[in-house]
Amino acid sequence: SFEDEDIARLMNERFVCVKVDREERPDLDAIYMDAVQAMTGSGGWPMTLFLTPDGQPFFAGTYFPPEDRHGMPGFRRVLESVSQAWNEQREQVLSQGKRVVDAIAQTSSLRESHDPLGDDLLRAAHAQLSRAFDVRWGGFGGAPKFPQPMTVEFLLRSHLHGYPGSLDMVRVTLDRMAAGGIRDHVGGGFHRYSVDERWHVPHFEKMLYDNAQLARLYLHGWQITGDERYRTVAVETLDFLLRELRHPDGGFFSSQDADSEGVEGKFYAWHWDDLVDLAGEDVARFYGASPEGNWEEGLNVLWIPDHGASQPDDLDDARHRLFEAREKRVRPATDDKVLASWNGLAIQALAQAGRALGEPGYVDAAEAAAGFVLSALRREDGRLLRSWRDGKAGGPGYADDYAMMAAACLSAYESTFDLRWMGEARRLAEDLIRLFHDSERGGFFQTGEDAEALVLRPKDLFDNAVPSGNSVAAEVLLRLAHLTGENEYERAGVSALRVARTLIQRAPSMFGHALGAVDLYVSPSKEVAVVGDLAAEPTLRLVREVWGRFLPNAVLAAGRPGDEEAARLVPLLAGREPVDGKPAAYVCERFTCKLPVSEPEELAAQLGG
Repeated sequence: SFEDEDIARLMNERFVCVKVDREERPDLDAIYMDAVQAMTGSGGWPMTLFLTPDGQPFFAGTYFPPEDRHGMPGFRRVLESVSQAWNEQREQVLSQGKRVVDAIAQTSSLRESHDPLGDDLLRAAHAQLSRAFDVRWGGFGGAPKFPQPMTVEFLLRSHLHGYPGSLDMVRVTLDRMAAGGIRDHVGGGFHRYSVDERWHVPHFEKMLYDNAQLARLYLHGWQITGDERYRTVAVETLDFLLRELRHPDGGFFSSQDADSEGVEGKFYAWHWDDLVDLAGEDVARFYGASPEGNWEEGLNVLWIPDHGASQPDDLDDARHRLFEAREKRVRPATDDKVLASWNGLAIQALAQAGRALGEPGYVDAAEAAAGFVLSALRREDGRLLRSWRDGKAGGPGYADDYAMMAAACLSAYESTFDLRWMGEARRLAEDLIRLFHDSERGGFFQTGEDAEALVLRPKDLFDNAVPSGNSVAAEVLLRLAHLTGENEYERAGVSALRVARTLIQRAPSMFGHALGAVDLYVSPSKEVAVVGDLAAEPTLRLVREVWGRFLPNAVLAAGRPGDEEAARLVPLLAGREPVDGKPAAYVCERFTCKLPVSEPEELAAQLGG
């Protein structure tokens, strides 16, 4: 519609036209998506809204074709009708805009619930998710089917609590996704979603946030089960990020397109003859390919159907040949915008994988990305920014940028014990509270107190494709409270959960990360302090005992004896001393500690196994 010259002329004659990048301006996207849903009952992109000069939406929709089609009004007719209404029925239009804004302001005006936050909320959420689970193909719901890593992470936590069926749901989901065409079996990483319920044919776009969260999910699945397949998927996903989405200076780009040469999936799909020539017929059939194709126009999307075929002996060599051949194709374009929040997710995944797998290169990459974001995406006054591209920084960051980068720095600290990262985590957390916390109603606004005035100040409560700013703020502030004993961190973090409590109870599938934060708050925690020479093997053995486990409700600090700077930044370390000249680990709960231990086996017993 926008490419039609007559429509473009009409747009420019009668309207001020504004195009919004929803990734750079999630605040506008949130406000006006709520408006579209309020006015039409559904939403989606592309999203078209008509606003008063002060930003109040009075008419909206998603896609409008150039001409009337399939019951949809043509965009030319929409433009003419809206223009006529604005000129002839101005008062009604303004009144409609006010009613819409009043309706969509309800989420931002929610107050903290006085109902208790307890494990009954977690059990009820688990029961609802169990009913919605796809027992055959894993995941939740039908086609199109999206990965929901935050929800599956909650199921991993549920397994630790003994909630029935949790690990079975995790395994089915991880196995089916790893076998599906949603996973790139040649180059690593995951596509955006599957158009079917079987995870077979994907929408081929690859997003940084999906791959960061899924890499961490498979890492945790490996830690719980010891299944090497999950470790392999995590490693291949992270290697994809490092190979294809990393800026030379360390930050991570946003995404890769679904199409190349104007055709969706052309880079990834295969003709039968090419597959057989490169990989052999056994490998081709193992990946569900056939001469007539398993997708459209005789093409094959590689996946591993439930056919019981054994893995060919030469599969790894064949995949390498396929990769080399595919690299000669025209590649999908990369959105080389660097977003602070999405980089925070990637940094957490790399830092946690590096320490759990004993891969220092991943930790180095996490530190490099954190350093890049905190320099290139930060003003001289310390204000974190939302985006950066090709040397040009974007506007002020949002609550999710601050929360996810604070969580990233905390993960970097727990992987290196470099005090720089703890200092950055605390600074970001304090700015998060100062700029975004709603001291009257609780929770966190999406925009900072220094942001431009919009028709309303939105709150991002729902965990969608990425965790919401409120959910991550709750988690990271609670984790920092465990390390520092700062009550203000805990108060602000819990307020975000209390604001969302009623919504969590109604629709737990939309609050996967928030449920993890609730679990962190209501369940027993473990605060682990290790003191000793951080370069010496006896100390590192204690640290690795923690690094190797899936302990979602544990925090870890380590430092040298008598390090005053470490004790200041991480009060959990204050007063900790070695035992009989040996490094010591203190396992505490709310700063009440068990007897210190010096052997990994003793620490394992205190950690629960």
